[in-house]
Amino acid sequence: MKNNKAMIGFFVIIIFSLIIFTGCASKKSVVTQDNAQEQVTAPAQTPTQTTDTANQNKIIVPDATASIKEASSEQSSLMQATTKSPVNDINFDFDSSSIRPDAREILKSNADYFLKNKTRSIIIEGHCDERGTAEYNMALGQKRAQETKKYLVNLGARESTLKTVSYGEERPLDPASNEEAWTKNRRAHFVVTP
Repeated sequence: MKNNKAMIGFFVIIIFSLIIFTGCASKKSVVTQDNAQEQVTAPAQTPTQTTDTANQNKIIVPDATASIKEASSEQSSLMQATTKSPVNDINFDFDSSSIRPDAREILKSNADYFLKNKTRSIIIEGHCDERGTAEYNMALGQKRAQETKKYLVNLGARESTLKTVSYGEERPLDPASNEEAWTKNRRAHFVVTP
C-alpha cells in the first residue's frame, strides 16, 4: 500500500513538472524581409503562420541567440585558420625550435610586410605534431613561437605588437598520423590583426 502511494505521488510530481515546463511560452525571433530582427515573446507557431495582414511578410524562427554567441568564437577561430593570411607560416624540424634556412627567407618577407603595413597585433602560434606528451609539445610549441618572435624582432618588427601562444599538438593542420602530416603540423602560424 505504501509503495502504491509512493509511486502515485512520484508520477503526479513528474506529470505536474512536465505540464509546467511545456506550458511556458518560448522566445522567438521575427525576421522581416529587410533582415531587421526584433525579439518577440509568442507561443510556438509554424514558420508560415501569421496573425494579421500587416505581418504577412514576417517569418517566425526559433531564437538561437545563445547558439550564435557560442558558435561565433568557434567561427572566428575557423575563419582565422581558413582565411588567407598576408604572411606565411614557417615549419620546423622534428623535436626542434631552431629556425631553418627556408624559414628565414619566409620570416624576412613576413617582417617586410609587418614593417610596411600597420598591424595592431600579431599572434605567433607555436604548433607541434602529435608525437610526444602533451606537456612536452606545449613547451616545444612555446619555444618555437618565442624563437620566431626573436627572429622577427631582430629583423626590425615591433616587439610590442608580437605575442606568442602555444597550442602544442591541439590544433593540427593535417590530422593524419604520417610523416607528411607531421611535417605540416610542426609550424609557427601568424594571426595578424590590421
